[in-house]
Amino acid sequence: MRPPTPLPFLLLLLLLLVLLLPSPPAAAAGGADGWEAIGAAAAGGGRRRVASPGEQEAAAAGLLRRLLPSHARSFRFQIVSKGGVCGGSSCFRISNADGSRRNGAEILIQGTTAVELASGLHWYLKYWCGAHISWDKTGGAQLASVPLPGSLPQVKGTGVKIERPVPWNYYQNVVTSSYSFVWWDWKRWEKEIDWMALQGINLPLAFTGQEAIWQKSFNVTDRDLDDFFGGPAFLAWARMGNLHGWGGPLSQNWLDQQLTLQKKILSRMIELGMVPVLPSFSGNVPSVFKKLFPSANITKLGDWNTVDGDPRWCCTYLLDPSDALFIDVGQAFIRQQMKEYGDITNIYNCDTFNENTPPTNEPAYISSLGSAIYEAMSRGNKDAVWLMQGWLFYSDAAFWKEPQMKALLHSVPTGKMIVLDLFADVKPIWQMSSQFYGVPYIWCMLHNFGGNIEMYGILDSIASGPIDARTSHNSTMVGVGMCMEGIEHNPVVYELMSEMAFRSQKVEVEDWLKIYSYRRYGQSNVEVEKAWGILYHTIYNCTDGIADHNKDYIVQFPDISPNSFSSDVSKRKAISEVKKHRRFVLSEVSASLPHPHLWYSTKEAIKALELFLNAGNDLSKSLTYRYDLVDLTRQSLSKLANEVYLDAMNAYRKKDSNGLNFYTKKFLELIVDIDTLLASDDNFLLGPWLEDAKSLARTENERKQYEWNARTQVTMWYDNTKTEQSKLHDYANKFWSGLLKSYYLPRASKYFSRLTKGLQENQSFQLEEWRKDWIAYSNEWQSGKELYAVKATGDALAISSSLFKKYFS
Repeated sequence: MRPPTPLPFLLLLLLLLVLLLPSPPAAAAGGADGWEAIGAAAAGGGRRRVASPGEQEAAAAGLLRRLLPSHARSFRFQIVSKGGVCGGSSCFRISNADGSRRNGAEILIQGTTAVELASGLHWYLKYWCGAHISWDKTGGAQLASVPLPGSLPQVKGTGVKIERPVPWNYYQNVVTSSYSFVWWDWKRWEKEIDWMALQGINLPLAFTGQEAIWQKSFNVTDRDLDDFFGGPAFLAWARMGNLHGWGGPLSQNWLDQQLTLQKKILSRMIELGMVPVLPSFSGNVPSVFKKLFPSANITKLGDWNTVDGDPRWCCTYLLDPSDALFIDVGQAFIRQQMKEYGDITNIYNCDTFNENTPPTNEPAYISSLGSAIYEAMSRGNKDAVWLMQGWLFYSDAAFWKEPQMKALLHSVPTGKMIVLDLFADVKPIWQMSSQFYGVPYIWCMLHNFGGNIEMYGILDSIASGPIDARTSHNSTMVGVGMCMEGIEHNPVVYELMSEMAFRSQKVEVEDWLKIYSYRRYGQSNVEVEKAWGILYHTIYNCTDGIADHNKDYIVQFPDISPNSFSSDVSKRKAISEVKKHRRFVLSEVSASLPHPHLWYSTKEAIKALELFLNAGNDLSKSLTYRYDLVDLTRQSLSKLANEVYLDAMNAYRKKDSNGLNFYTKKFLELIVDIDTLLASDDNFLLGPWLEDAKSLARTENERKQYEWNARTQVTMWYDNTKTEQSKLHDYANKFWSGLLKSYYLPRASKYFSRLTKGLQENQSFQLEEWRKDWIAYSNEWQSGKELYAVKATGDALAISSSLFKKYFS
C-alpha cells in the first residue's frame, strides 16, 4: 500500500474548522422522567445482559481486523464510563497512544460502548486519513488513502472528543428485512453489523427468525401456520397482517435456519454494545384461532391490495388488544424470545395500527387499546419500552387527529414509549404534534420506498432537521434514525445521516461534500468536486414534499390505453394522495397520464455527468467512482426515456406513424443501452439477487420457491388475474442488468408493437389483449429458471462515455 497524497490545505482547514470541533454537551430533551426511563433501558433496566468492557473492546478489535487487517495493531480500544472522559454523555475520544506505542498501537480510541469505539475509528479514518466506507454494493470502502502502519497521522494536543447530542441512533424499517436482508447469510450480516457500528448505530431493529418464535408460542399445528406465514420475500407484510400465505409456506429448514442466524446476529449486536429492538405481539393471529378460541374478540380484516379478494392470501385476523387472550399471547411471545436469546433488550417494536385503522375514533377506546398492547409487553418483560413507528400519523392523518394521537401516546407510563418520526426528512410530525405531546421520539429519514434504485435526497433537510428538532422548545427528541424500505443506494445520503448522530450543529453541506468527494475517491479532482456541487443543488435537493418512489416508465410501464389520454400529453403534473384499502399510496398524476417524479433540472444533471466523465482519466480505477458514474449515467438516460415515451404517445395521438416508429425504437434502444451500462458494474446485476435466494435452499422445492419469491417481489409483487395485473406491480422495481432486457424490454415491446399495428390498421388499442399478453409473460418469467450474470462485463467508463456522446452531445 502506497503512502497517500497529503490532504490539500483547504480540506485540512475545513476539517479543523467544520468537522473536528468537540460537540457541546447534549441538550436536554424528553423531560426528566422520559430521559431517565429511556436511559434505564439503555443501561439494562437492572436485568438486561450487557457485554463486559473486555468483550466490547475485543469486538471493536475484531471489527478492525475485518475492515483493515494490515492495521490491526495500530489502534488500541478502551471502554470508558460516561462519567469519566465523556462527562456524562455517550462519546468517543481520539488521541495518540502512549509514548511507548505499546504493542505497536499509534492511536487510542476510547468510548462508552464498542459502537462508540467503532464510530471513533471510522471518524479517525475519515477525517485524519481521508478514507471512506460505504456498502459494498455502492462501491465499498476506499481505504487506499490510509497511511501504512507506523505512519498514521497524529492527533493534536490531548485529543478530540465527540459526544452524542442524543442517545439513540436507530436503524431499519419493518420492511427492510424483506426488500434487502431476506437472502442474507451470516457472512453478509456480519458485514452489515460492522457497518452499523462504524456509523454509530446503537438501536437496530432485529426481526430475523421471529417466525420460529411464533411457531413455539402459538401452540398450533404446522399446517395451520402454513397458511399464516408468507413466503420469505413477503414476510414483512405477513407480520403486519397485510396478507397471509402469499409465497409460502415456510419449510422447517427455513424456520430453523433463520432462528440460528438471528442468534448470531443478536450475539454480535450485544458484543458491540448495541440494544436490539425485538418484535412484540401486534394482534395478528392465524385463522385457526377463531376455532380454538370461539369467544375471543377476533376480527377479520379487510382486503389489502389483492385483485379479487382471493381468500388464500386475503384478509387476515386481528385479535383485539382489549381481549384478555391478547395479553396472554403477547406475554408468551416475549418470554419465548427471552428463552431463546436471553434477557438482551427492553425495547420492543409493535405497530398494531400500521395501515390498520381502529374500529372507532373514540379516544377512550384508543387509550384502552394502547394500554393493553403495553401490558402484554410488560407482562413478558417488566422493563419493556414500546417503540412504535409514527407512519400511521402521516399515512392516516384523517383519523389520527390530536385527541386520538394523545389517547394512544399517553396510554402507557411516562418514558415507556418511543415514537419513530418515520418521515421527518419530508413531513415531520413533531412539528404538528407539539413534540408528540411530550412523548420521546426519534427523528428519522425514510428516503426510500421498495428498494428502488434512484438518485434522490434532501441533504439540507438531513443536515439541519435533527438539529432544529433537538433544539426546539420543549424538545422530546431522543435520537436520530434511518428507516428506508431498502438499502444499498445513495451512499452520500446515508453517510451524512449517520454523522448526524454525532453532530451538535448544522452541517455546511457544500463544504462537507468537498471533503466527501475527496474521501470517496481517494484524491482531489476539480471536475468531480464541481459535479457534486451541481448534484447538491439538483438531484439531492428535492424540496417538493413528494415521497420519492421511482416511477420511471422503463421500470413502471403505464397500464393505460393511449385512447384514454387527453388531447395534450404534456409534462404537467400534480400530486394526489390515494388511500387503497389499508395501504397508503403516494402517486404523481396528471389529467391524462401518470408522470414520474421529477424535481430537478435534467440539463444541470447532465452537466454533472459530463464533469464526472471528464474526471475519468484520474479516477477510473476507483470502484466508488465507477459506481457513481454508472448510477448517474443510468439516471440521466432513464429520465430521457421518460421524455421519449411521452413523445411516442404524442405521435400516436397525432396518428404519426413515422414518429411513433422513431420514438418506439429510441425507447427500446434506451432500455438495451441502459442494461449494457448496468452490466458493467457488479452492483447493478439481477443475478446476485436470484443466486443468493437459491443459495439458502436445501431442497429442490425450496430452490424453486425461493427463486419464485425473489423474481416476484421485484416484478408483479402480488396476485393477478389473466387481465388484471397486481395492484403493487413494480412497487419494488429495480434498475438491474438482466431485469431490463428480460422483463422490462419485452413488456414495452409488446405494448408498442400493438400500438404500431393498431395505427397501421386504423384500429383502437386493445388494452385487455395487451394485458393478457404481458401478464402471461410476467407469470412465466416469475416461474423461470434461466441464469443471469453475477459478474460485470465491459468497461463502465467507456460505455458511459459512448452513451453520453450518443444521447447528450
